Amino acid sequence: MRGPRHPEPGVSSHSEQAGLEQAVVRRQGSRGFWPLRDLPVLVWLAATVVVALVHPFVPAPRWLMIHLLMLGAVSHAIVVWSRYFTDALLHSAEDDRRSQNRRLLLLNGGVILVVVGVPSHVWPLTLLGATAVGSAVLWHGWTILRQLHAALPARFGSSVRYYVAAACFLPVGAGLGTALARDLADPWHTRLVVAHAAVNLLGWVGLTVVGTLVTLWPTMLRTRIASGAERATTRALPVLVCSVLVTAGGASAGVRPLAAVGIAGYVTGLLLTAPAFVDALRRKPPTAFPAWSVLSGLTWLVGTLVALGAGIGAASSWPQVHEVFGWLTPFLVAGFGAQVLLGALSYLVPVALGGGPTPVRAANLVLDRGAPLRLVVTNTGLLLCALPVPSTVRVLASVLVLVALAATLPLLILAVRASRSATAHPTSAPGGARVPHGRPAGQMSGLAATGLAVVVMAVAAGVAVDPAVLGAGTTVSAAAGVAATGETTTVEVEARDMRFTPATISVPAGNRLVIVLTNTDDEDVHDLVLETGTDSGRLSPGETVRVEVGVVGRDLDGWCSVIGHKQMGMVLTVHVTGTGTGTGTGAAPTTAAASSEGHASHLHGPGVNDGDPSPAETDETREVEPTPATDHLDLMAEPSPGWAARDAALPPLPALPRSRVHRRTFVVRDVEREVAPGVTQRLWTYGGTAPGPVLHGRVGDRFEITLINSGSIGHSIDFHAGALAPQRPMRTLAPGQSLTYRFRATRAGVWLYHCSTMPMSAHIANGLFGAVVIEPRHLPSVDRSYLLVQSELYLGEQGGEVDVTKLADENPDLAVFNGFANQYDHAPLTARVGERVRVWVLDAGPNRPTSFHVVGAQFDTTYAEGAYLLRRGESGAQSLGLQAAQGGFVELTFPEPGDYPFVSHVMIDAERGAHGNFRVSP
Repeated sequence: MRGPRHPEPGVSSHSEQAGLEQAVVRRQGSRGFWPLRDLPVLVWLAATVVVALVHPFVPAPRWLMIHLLMLGAVSHAIVVWSRYFTDALLHSAEDDRRSQNRRLLLLNGGVILVVVGVPSHVWPLTLLGATAVGSAVLWHGWTILRQLHAALPARFGSSVRYYVAAACFLPVGAGLGTALARDLADPWHTRLVVAHAAVNLLGWVGLTVVGTLVTLWPTMLRTRIASGAERATTRALPVLVCSVLVTAGGASAGVRPLAAVGIAGYVTGLLLTAPAFVDALRRKPPTAFPAWSVLSGLTWLVGTLVALGAGIGAASSWPQVHEVFGWLTPFLVAGFGAQVLLGALSYLVPVALGGGPTPVRAANLVLDRGAPLRLVVTNTGLLLCALPVPSTVRVLASVLVLVALAATLPLLILAVRASRSATAHPTSAPGGARVPHGRPAGQMSGLAATGLAVVVMAVAAGVAVDPAVLGAGTTVSAAAGVAATGETTTVEVEARDMRFTPATISVPAGNRLVIVLTNTDDEDVHDLVLETGTDSGRLSPGETVRVEVGVVGRDLDGWCSVIGHKQMGMVLTVHVTGTGTGTGTGAAPTTAAASSEGHASHLHGPGVNDGDPSPAETDETREVEPTPATDHLDLMAEPSPGWAARDAALPPLPALPRSRVHRRTFVVRDVEREVAPGVTQRLWTYGGTAPGPVLHGRVGDRFEITLINSGSIGHSIDFHAGALAPQRPMRTLAPGQSLTYRFRATRAGVWLYHCSTMPMSAHIANGLFGAVVIEPRHLPSVDRSYLLVQSELYLGEQGGEVDVTKLADENPDLAVFNGFANQYDHAPLTARVGERVRVWVLDAGPNRPTSFHVVGAQFDTTYAEGAYLLRRGESGAQSLGLQAAQGGFVELTFPEPGDYPFVSHVMIDAERGAHGNFRVSP
């Protein structure tokens, strides 16, 4: 059905607005429940939530969440609703629903193949899925273009042109994504990632959103469309399209300034359409969830694009662009993509279900439940994640954002039920009872305040989990009985490269001392703890804090309390001038409060005053010192109930005709783990275990490891299995930062990976290490294969961290295989008589060698550091000697049933826990 001719552009009348609203709302053929239209978007959203909840256990979780939401949910919604608006705006007859169903099946089937193919590294599956997605969208765009040519000129025909332009971009983005799945090396990888995102996010999604909101936005606000809106939209389209092309082209060509100019042009195009949006907003501010959610999403879009353009323009290399883009991606996806999608669905789903005013209002009322609370939690939570907050706070804020966004899913289901109920039981009043639109102002303010309170509680909880971020504990006076002068000495101190600059501060006796501490390190976290207990709290790179020392009457020592930093020379001295009573730090009785790691907060209570506490007061007010872990050490004891040995089995690799890509995410976490029966330590770990996850592949395989630092201090990773310049991939990450480490395994062996942040010995000894097993070509198969990683433990306090003094003295308490003393005595490794067993051995150190030996057996094959020392034959070997960071394997068969101990034949280490058993059955 062809529509009537519209007034001249720029002329807006109430009758025309009403007609447009009726065209958009009363699409009779599209009303009611339509499974292929309504269900897939809910399924994709639910899948996104599930992956977010179980992300530590799935491959490539970040990529998966982004594509489930944007490629799955958002793309499905675009294909559905852009067709819906095309029919409405052009007053055209509805196309055969069967054809739409075929397009939707092709689209969603392709998305399924992509989200399975990329994480599983099956590139043909990815290619097939991307082809299906691109074909479905091209088919969709061609259908819309035919409708546009067949219809009479329409006032808002420019919106339909946006849909056609958007449909042209997605196949290009799909092609770029398919190329990225081939695991291209940098800088090509980063350049194509930016181009891929520009084409898909700004072209496919952005153009569709702008073209739709020119009519949907005032309709959602229940106000008229601004005069001249269609002209502004028409002018903006070529600007936006050209900007996407410039951004993608500049990124692909490696011209960073050109990519930045393209993003600036895109923001300019958005600003061309802004007057019409602002006009509607000024006349009728949002009162319900859909409009507020869309407005929030647009705000995040503009803000992140400005930040991205500035970041790309200021970057001096593509790795820096990768960091900026990686940091901003979650805000583009969750802030813009998710909020616009959920806001639009919350408005359109009730309309599409139909049934008259009463069912629509009933569904709207359900979808508006808790709107201010959800909106405030989502947006303040995202803003909190964008700030330099501790990792625990960022994690809690992310959880709140996820919950607030996910709450829309059950509300959509409840809205469908409410609509059906209202349709089945309409009110007797003509037109149905009116449901008041919006909420009372007081109720909205209360819900918004509740949302803000929830976020504040998350901040408080995050700080409570890691109080070091604020600095905690009670301090004692540094006055030493000296009268205050009333003057203040302020000194600026920088923390960088394991040094404080200046390292000595002079202050007149009786002056109040203020230290302005700035962490100017590029990578690492630092703090300053004085012997009085004054603590700056942990500072990320670039952060500054004022440390109020108080009146100073004696010399003071200070240090960085981050593990190992003090031992590397990161100390500071406060020297008092103008008095003969400054006796140095050794004379002050309060120095007993300061442990070697700076835990002076053990003092509390009435003994803390402006003078020095007496020895008696110090004894009374000191908390009980934590016990050394060695007090609990009994290697003859049984492990705690519920303990399970680490699985040492190394499964055989699948038979593949070519090399494969291994994508893993390593999250650095501080965890308390049992390392011997009854002995616990707070370890720094990759993925919650020490050793970290095992990587297993063949020569030629590629590895793409995403490292996320969720620990309390700076960490890094160094893969010996890769050969590349260390400056970028091995750099130290501050808490909350991440990077992607890519390398190709070009040589066989069992390779160490470890944290390379200084002091490296402490980071390795406290758990940050693991193994990469790269099998040589034509490696013979065996019946069983095991991996044993030997390391040392220098026990600190029970439940504490590594004792760096023992580490410096090379005096370990334990030597262990796979992280636990004697664990394979309690859970022996199994084999059968006559089976060929291969044992891969890696010495992770950080300091001691090993000599791997199996009591009662002989090795007929030994392999060390990439070469065979002995092959099967008449000769044999009794041990495999390895220095720290060396690895290899042995092969053997067991002649008869029994228990065969395996040890490090550095016998003192066998007695320290480097001991286990093979249990051989007939």
